[in-house]
Amino acid sequence: MKRVYAKEEVCAGCRLCEVHCIVAHSQYPNDIVKAFKKGVLPLSRIIVEENRPVSFALQCRHCADAPCTKACITGAMYRDPDTGMVINDEERCVGCWTCILSCPFGVIKRNESGKVASKCDLCSNGDGIPACVANCPNDALVFEERE
Repeated sequence: MKRVYAKEEVCAGCRLCEVHCIVAHSQYPNDIVKAFKKGVLPLSRIIVEENRPVSFALQCRHCADAPCTKACITGAMYRDPDTGMVINDEERCVGCWTCILSCPFGVIKRNESGKVASKCDLCSNGDGIPACVANCPNDALVFEERE
């Protein structure tokens, strides 16, 4: 399965990955100005860690043995059998936060309403490339399959 990987040696810490993640999950996924001017902004599903001189983007790793899926009491957090991605069904999520507690990377958050969990869903604008990767100016994020 393809995943997003960070190349910290070229990450400038510009946080454009966060901006484009927010836009991709907003009411206006194709218009950055409208996304930020109108409506409620969703949370970024990517976290930029900074400890100069090193910075890098971190998001759900879609772990092979995902602890969040085992911790989820309703089955809202599950692995999609077709894609292999770890998905959160927000309709089934009850906001117990066991997935947040069990995530070894700390990348699952409460969504903007604070009622359900939110995490990277490898969003794309139709080309199959996540928005954070497609809009990284330094190519510090790559979307590839690794062993």
